[in-house]
Amino acid sequence: MSEQQEPKKIDLAEAMRLKLQQKKQNQATGKVGGEATHTTKALRSQNHKKPNNQRRRTGGS
Repeated sequence: MSEQQEPKKIDLAEAMRLKLQQKKQNQATGKVGGEATHTTKALRSQNHKKPNNQRRRTGGS
């Protein structure tokens, strides 16, 4: 009965193995896990970057 009150302690390797197994099952069934929902950022152009003006500052050729 003490198992119901306290969660069983497992090492890190076992925890990662269980997590990976759960993730594979979710992918196989098509479900999306709670933490596994990653939204990708929309691609933007890089025209907003500042130009490198080192040559102007140092008086280079």
